[in-house]
Parts: sequence; C-alpha cells; structure tokens
Amino acid sequence: MINFSLIETMRYEPGQGIVRLNLHMARLGNSTRKLGFAGFDQARSGLEATVASLAETCRIRLELFRDGRCEIVTSPFAPLPEDTVWAVGVAKSAHLSSSEPLLRHKTSERQAYEQARSEYSRQECDEVLLLNEKDEICEGTITNVFVDAGGGKLLTPALSSGCLAGVLRTSLICAKKATVERITPDMLERYPFYLGNSLRGLIRGTLLTRR
Repeated sequence: MINFSLIETMRYEPGQGIVRLNLHMARLGNSTRKLGFAGFDQARSGLEATVASLAETCRIRLELFRDGRCEIVTSPFAPLPEDTVWAVGVAKSAHLSSSEPLLRHKTSERQAYEQARSEYSRQECDEVLLLNEKDEICEGTITNVFVDAGGGKLLTPALSSGCLAGVLRTSLICAKKATVERITPDMLERYPFYLGNSLRGLIRGTLLTRR
C-alpha cells in the first residue's frame, strides 16, 4: 500500500513565473506514471491558478496524493545572498541504498533524511550529506551535491548511487554544466563543492571535520 505523497518545491519570481517549471512538471508527471498516482493534470491546473495571484518571490510547495488530491502552499521567499557558504556534515548512521528505486522520486518518505539531519544540530551545520552502502556521496537532506574538480564541469552523483533526480541537477546536466561521476567524501576535502536545489540555486559548501 502506498502511504506517501509526491512533492515539488518551487520558486516563483514576479515577471518570470515558476523557475524551471517544465522540469518540475516533467519530474512530477514521470513519478505519477511510474508510481500509479492520479491527478497530474488537476495539479498543474491548480498550480497555474495559484501563481496567477502571486506578486512577490515565493516558495511553492505542491503535494500530490495517490488519489489525485493536491495541496499547494505558498510562502514569501528571500533568496540567499550569493556569497552564502553552508557548513556541511556527513551522516554516520543514516544511509541510502543505491538499489532503492523510490529514491529517484521526490516523496514524503523521508525517514533516512530526517535521521541524517538529527545527527547534527542546526547550530553545527546547515546541511547533512548521506552516503550509500558503497560509501559514496549520494545527496543532502534537501540538496544535490556538485563538485568542482577543475575539468570545466561540475561533478554530481549518478542516479544509480541512490540520489534524487533533482530539478537543478537535471537543468545543469542538460546545459552541459554538470556531468555524473562517483563522488567520495575525500573529494569534498580536496575540491570546492556546492549544494543545490531548484528553490535555492547553488550554494558553496564547506565540510565539517569528520567525526
């Protein structure tokens, strides 16, 4: 029995609309087809009606349930300053499985991510990364990971590692600004790296001393 929902978290900009809307809808549509959810067309119509009344930069959270019910919540959003640097930890006890197909979809099934986040206080770090069973970096609790190893493109874990098909990640790969590669924790010590999602964009990271 499916007891989770599908989620899209997006940014609305006045005069521009929802940033990367087509990629968000492509991901949601793919998930509804593969996981047997109803209501994609109604969700998109509800989203269009919601943004018609927006007049400021907003965070939009769309949640679609298997029976087609859809909830859309908006809230004011202030983008992070361009020079923001996040302190980043690596989870020790929480892991992802590279063989779990549900990880390719953005859902409300977030136990592993919540466990990882609980390993560090909010005062210690801004984001926590999860490893898979091969000790490869998969993703953060709310972001994908991008490493600048100096080859002209950012490196990001493949979906086969167990990471989410993030919308920002997809857009960077399609624009040939990123390519998939196996990412290990030591690479985050040797090279500059970033965290990112479609709501916040790319954020420079700095790795905490591993415990």
